[in-house]
Amino acid sequence: MRIIPASDSSLLVVFGSTISPVLNQRVIALFHAIQDRRDPRIRNLHPAYASLLIDFDPLRMTHDELTAIVQQLENDASVAVDRAGEVVTIPVCYDIELGPDLPEVARHAGISEEEVIRLHSSPTYLVYFLGFSPGFVYLGGLPEILHTPRLATPRPSIAGGSVGIAGSQTGIYPVDSPGGWRLIGRTPMRMFDPEATPPTRLQPGDRMKFVPIDRATFEEFQEPVS
Repeated sequence: MRIIPASDSSLLVVFGSTISPVLNQRVIALFHAIQDRRDPRIRNLHPAYASLLIDFDPLRMTHDELTAIVQQLENDASVAVDRAGEVVTIPVCYDIELGPDLPEVARHAGISEEEVIRLHSSPTYLVYFLGFSPGFVYLGGLPEILHTPRLATPRPSIAGGSVGIAGSQTGIYPVDSPGGWRLIGRTPMRMFDPEATPPTRLQPGDRMKFVPIDRATFEEFQEPVS
C-alpha cells in the first residue's frame, strides 16, 4: 500500500496497478471502514479499481493525521468485505433498437448475437467502482471473447439505462449522456435517482447479474424519470 498526497486537501491510497478482485476488495474494505467512522473532516471518498482517493478538510485535518487513520484501518484485522451476500439482478433488453452495436460486437467476436447475449448475461459481475457520471458502474468479469474496442467517435447522446462494452469492461449509463461504449442493450430500471437514499442502485463492492428480457417486458417495466 502506498499513501500519496494528491493535493492540499486529498490523499491517494494505492494498492496496486492492475484490475484485480483481490486488490479491489482492499479498496472497498478501506472505503467502508472510513465511511463507518463518519468523520466530519472527511469530505468525500472516490474508490477506483486499485486505489482510493480521500478528500478532506485541510483546515481541520492534515495529511499526516489522515495517513495515520488509513494505516490503522488497513492494519485492523476486522476490516473486511463480505461478498457472500445477495446478488443484485438487473434486467436488460438486448433488442437491436436499444443495443445498436450488438451486431458489431458479435462480428468482432466471431459469434452470433444470441451467443453475445448468453455470454454477457452469464457471469456474476463485481461492481468495482462508480465514475464518469453519477451512478455509472464499472463492472469486472466480462468474458474475454466479448472484449471490444470503444467507438472511434463517441455518440453525442446515449439513453440512460444503456448497457455497453468498452475494451475489457462492461457498464451501464445511468442517465442520458455522451459516450463511446458499444451499446448492446438497455435496462428499464432507473440506475440513478438523486432523490433516493442511496441515489445509486448499485454500490462499489456489490455483485450483480444481467437478466435478459424481451421488448414487451422492457416497455412494461420501464421506470419513469421524475
